[in-house]
Amino acid sequence: MPATIVKHSVSISGHQTSVSLERKFWELLKSSAQRKDISLNQLITDIDAKRTGNLSSAIRLYVLEEVLETGQPPK
Repeated sequence: MPATIVKHSVSISGHQTSVSLERKFWELLKSSAQRKDISLNQLITDIDAKRTGNLSSAIRLYVLEEVLETGQPPK
C-alpha cells in the first residue's frame, strides 16, 4: 500500500513554510506534540532548530527516534 504524502503549512519562528510527510508521520508527530503538551508548530520549531538537513527528513528521524526510545510501535 503506497504511503500518502500530505503537505501542511506550518509557522516556524514567525515565517510560513510547507512540509510534506507521509500521513503516518503526521499522525505520530501530532501525538508527540499532544504528549508533550505543546503545539504542533512549537514541536516543529524545536525540530527545525536542531536539524542539519531537510526539515521533512529531520521530522521523520525525530518520530523514528521517539518510537525507538519508547519501544512502542506506531498505531
